[in-house]
Formats: sequence, C-alpha cells, structure tokens
Amino acid sequence: MTKALPSVSRPATPGFATFEEPRHSLLIAGDGEPDFGAIQTSEDFRALKRRVTRFILPATLLFLAWYVAFVLLSAYAAGFMSTPLFGTVNVGLTMGFLQFVTTIIITMAYARYSKRKLDPQVEKVRALAETDEELA
Repeated sequence: MTKALPSVSRPATPGFATFEEPRHSLLIAGDGEPDFGAIQTSEDFRALKRRVTRFILPATLLFLAWYVAFVLLSAYAAGFMSTPLFGTVNVGLTMGFLQFVTTIIITMAYARYSKRKLDPQVEKVRALAETDEELA
C-alpha cells in the first residue's frame, strides 16, 4: 500500500528546486538593497559608461571648438565678421544663428543616440538592481 503525500504548492523561485541561478545575487546587498559598488564594477555598467562617453566627448569637443572659433573671430576678426552676406545680414549674425542651430542638432542627435544605444543598456543595468519581488 502507498500513502498519498499531501501536495504542497510552492512557487518555483530561482534557485529553489530548479537549475536556474538566483538572479543577481551578487548585486543585491544583504539588506535587500542594491549593491551599488558591485553594479558600478559590472560589465553592463562599464559598457553604459563607454557608450555615453563615445557620444558626449566628441560632441562636446566639436561644439566647444566651434564656439571658441566664433568668439575668437568676433574678437579678433571684426572685418571678416562684419562682411555682409545679403542685406543687413553679415557673417557674424549668421555664425551666431548657427550656434543655436548646432545646439538643436546636437540635442536631436543625442536623443536619437540615447534611444537607440543607451536606453537598452540602461535597462540591463537597471535589471541588476531589481530584486525578484520587483520583477513580479
């Protein structure tokens, strides 16, 4: 004769009676809070920092060079900057206006880059700090 065992329904959590590893066990501190030091040293976070730097550094340097050129030309090449292009519009006014255009273009390019390259990586980093309860 066999006896029926009572059925105990336990949710299968990662690491309990499964072959799955517990999620991010090294990136959650003992008190259940994210271990920010471990997250900062993770490969996902370092990849995010590299992707941010890959856009920000060249864009900043190019814009600063363009801005400094505008300021230096305004200060030391007044004759060139006052050259009329059409009507009362001269080179200085055109270059000043193009500063605003450049800012808008860089902003739009960063928004596009962020959506395509940074946001997916941010989700990976954010997942490192989520506990199993937050995922449910």
